Amino acid sequence: MLPKLIRVRRFGDERGWFAESYNRARFAGAGVGDDFVQDNHSFSAQRGTLRGLHFQTGADAQAKLVRCTAGAIWDVAVDVRAGSPTFGRWVGAELSAKGGEQLYVPIGFAHGFVTLTENAQVQYKASALYAPQAEGAVRWDDPAVAVAWPLDGAEPVLSDKDAAAGLLAEVAADFAYDGDPLGVLEELSL
Repeated sequence: MLPKLIRVRRFGDERGWFAESYNRARFAGAGVGDDFVQDNHSFSAQRGTLRGLHFQTGADAQAKLVRCTAGAIWDVAVDVRAGSPTFGRWVGAELSAKGGEQLYVPIGFAHGFVTLTENAQVQYKASALYAPQAEGAVRWDDPAVAVAWPLDGAEPVLSDKDAAAGLLAEVAADFAYDGDPLGVLEELSL
């Protein structure tokens, strides 16, 4: 399974719009069939707040379905599947409240984002409960990954945990390569 950029249809009129942000049957029909068991919501007051690159391993591994519900973010998925010919490569997309885009991050990929606006809010579904004993992280500025974070030369606002994350070469992730190398980010309209 590979990351996907999902655009859900919005139905609008003079009052605003309505969108079905998640429908299990429609998403499963498009290849996103995870059983999501936890919803998370983050708020970042400052532009340039960077969260990631996170994952969970073993039986607690998580797929995520991420959307920005206030402001805008640059969202990234990094291939951390052992034996993958695209190990360490990443894909990214801007997600915004205005656009309503979502990024599907499957198991085997580290996830992170940086806020492009002040007062950004991010909500995401996870396919496993948070398990601190299973968490792992890759350093946001690992030169082996070289994510092109849109920071305009500024230093990101980081948690102590994210600032101390290890390099990709030091990560002990137990994700098996499934035969699908990471390519261009697939876009789905649902």
